[in-house]
Amino acid sequence: MDTSLGESRASALSSELTNEDRCSVLGPASPPREDKRMGARGESAAHRELKRLALAWAQENDYPIAALEVCLPQCRYRADVAAYRPRKNGAIGHTAVFECKQSIFDLRRDDRRSEETLARLDCLYRRQRILERNLRVHHPTLRTGETLFPEWDDYDLTAIKHRGYERVLRELTALQRQLREGRKFEKIAHYACANLFYLVTPNELVREAETPIGWGLLIAQDDALTLARRPRWHESVESNRLRILQRIAAAGTRQLNRGLKLMPQG
Repeated sequence: MDTSLGESRASALSSELTNEDRCSVLGPASPPREDKRMGARGESAAHRELKRLALAWAQENDYPIAALEVCLPQCRYRADVAAYRPRKNGAIGHTAVFECKQSIFDLRRDDRRSEETLARLDCLYRRQRILERNLRVHHPTLRTGETLFPEWDDYDLTAIKHRGYERVLRELTALQRQLREGRKFEKIAHYACANLFYLVTPNELVREAETPIGWGLLIAQDDALTLARRPRWHESVESNRLRILQRIAAAGTRQLNRGLKLMPQG
């Protein structure tokens, strides 16, 4: 394979927004660094099974439109599974992204964790939960009320600039960065590529406290997924949600063509 051609295509994808959409139909020219060892031919059976379970879970939980290997808007990452939930009034619905990790090596390529780090992480996570519970009680006016779905209303706890809470968040974020290579989870959430994000892992692979901030955790056990931690709602603009819907359709068409051995035109 001509590596110079792959590099030029990757450069074009990163510099031209319009060419980014071609990724949905042609597939990414150069996958992100985190995915280089997990190509279509080298993908493990365990990883494929997690994707299958995530796809089934999405459809069982009112996401009837879903596909595998969907390029995300606003960044150059691919979602293992992306799903879309329509709204009854015909308006643009909301979206969810699923990232599957079947091994510790897959989750943390440059692992710098230690028992002391994990113990401190658990302590900070418990402290965060206690602080959030107490702050919601003492500051009920911090409820944002900005989402279209009341059950996903959040509290803007950073508005009061509570020093203890901010210190816990800073240290928790720093420790979590030590537990995984790069900033993939953080970037996907930061760019609000979708409304909800889920990490999908085998049972007992990670502790709840290790789940990336703002992400939900789905645990695979007995051929099914169990929701161990709810994700935080992210406000994603309509254009991003529409682009994910279009890319789900394109990915589904690509996978159907591959299964039927059809060659796409153009």
